[in-house]
Amino acid sequence: MPAVSVRHAQGVGGYMGAAPTTSDLTKAKAFVDWQNDVTAKDIMLATREGFLSIEHVKRYTTTGMATDQGKLSNINALGIVSEATGRSIPEIGLTTFRSPYTPVTFGTLAGHARGDLFDPARITAINDWAKEHGAAFEDVGNWRRAHYFPRGAEDMHAAVNRECVAVRQGVGIFDASTLGKIEVVGPDAAEFMNRFFVNAWTKLGVGKCRYGVLLREDGFVMDDGVVGRLAADRFHVTTTTGGAARVLNMMEDYLQTEWPDLNVWLTSTTEQWSVIAVQGPRAREVIAPLIEGLDVSAEAFPHMSIADARICGVPMRLMRVSFTGELGFEVNVPSGYGRMVWEAIWARGKAFDMVPYGTETMHVLRAEKGYIIVGQETDGTVTPDDVGLSWAIGKAKPDFVGKRSLARPAMSAPDRKQLVGLKTVDGRTVLEEGAQIVTPSAATTPIGHVTSAYYSGAVNAPIALALVRGGRARLGETLHIPMPAGPIAVQVVSPIFYDPEGTRIDV
Repeated sequence: MPAVSVRHAQGVGGYMGAAPTTSDLTKAKAFVDWQNDVTAKDIMLATREGFLSIEHVKRYTTTGMATDQGKLSNINALGIVSEATGRSIPEIGLTTFRSPYTPVTFGTLAGHARGDLFDPARITAINDWAKEHGAAFEDVGNWRRAHYFPRGAEDMHAAVNRECVAVRQGVGIFDASTLGKIEVVGPDAAEFMNRFFVNAWTKLGVGKCRYGVLLREDGFVMDDGVVGRLAADRFHVTTTTGGAARVLNMMEDYLQTEWPDLNVWLTSTTEQWSVIAVQGPRAREVIAPLIEGLDVSAEAFPHMSIADARICGVPMRLMRVSFTGELGFEVNVPSGYGRMVWEAIWARGKAFDMVPYGTETMHVLRAEKGYIIVGQETDGTVTPDDVGLSWAIGKAKPDFVGKRSLARPAMSAPDRKQLVGLKTVDGRTVLEEGAQIVTPSAATTPIGHVTSAYYSGAVNAPIALALVRGGRARLGETLHIPMPAGPIAVQVVSPIFYDPEGTRIDV
């Protein structure tokens, strides 16, 4: 109720008008603060309990502590305390008003968090270059990434097909800066890595890389990435774009609560490195003349190598790794030099018909090789063996995160969903990701689902990856994809559609 003037009058109520009643305030239920349901009786009780400061009365009763900050109640409360304590209102004083005492708009509270600033996008050092060269963008987690680079009137499919062919036949350049990057350093770094990942790390040589798989405690795949050993006590760990924070958090959790005896330090370096992936048969020809202090020949710098050197005069960490199945290098440079080095590589690459390519082309190229993406081929219920990664598990390791869970019988049941490839029988239809898979004899009982589906220029046909119950035992079998227009027949094949021997990656 609105505050009324406080005037002295005779009667039990003391300051008449301070309370909306003439009844005995020690007994009447007369509300003073309507937001916090504080009554005159509550205030009188506070004074009898010895709370004489108005700030103490306020906290004892919560009068004036609601969103109005006492604008509807404080004067009335002061009048009641004044009569009860025999002091004037000026002697009692006022309470402290918290913001916003004067009403403000919701827009003021929201501040700049509106429009594009409501959910700010993280961008790489190469973002503006991609924008200038006509890239179409997509959101990947919090990152804004180049999706593809159309030319002229090309739609996405035409642009992606052109980019894929260019990488397979020549060379392409890709911004991989969003990959998570963590430095694991210390005398016990190798032991920490050995306990954390499924792989064995103690015998990995300095200057070498290894593909690492990380499980949750329940034995299911959580993340993956390439790890390079820079020294006996230093590892450069990469994670998926979306997994950087959770992997670092998990590392810190185990280091602080499970293995506090290990002498290890963890540092996130995701923002510090720009990563420029140069992929394709002519990748070495493009970057070799720009590199100082490192021989990148096939003999001196084989696949899965890592080394620090210089490129275009700036510090560089070079990894010879590939997510395309082609000869590939990942050039890591400090982010402040990212665009400069990118433009230098791009300028040299023009002589080799280099193309920039985006995330969609990256997806197609890796699917042609059967490389998984955590979060796409995995759904939180997938083990390493389900996606063909049992080879990565260190068989002689006494323990690692998730090892005990992998020993459960259900984790090796023959009818688990396993990664396979699919080809449409008609050779034309690109399947829908997420589509259910059934057998011809049980068309209402799903046995799996499509995880990735694209048109492949290298195969000149649609391809798909899928998780299918007992999938590896079904190679050659024909299954169906139920769709509104009718079932689509697919053949179960190997998930590796291109260069199954892996000869192109070792040149």
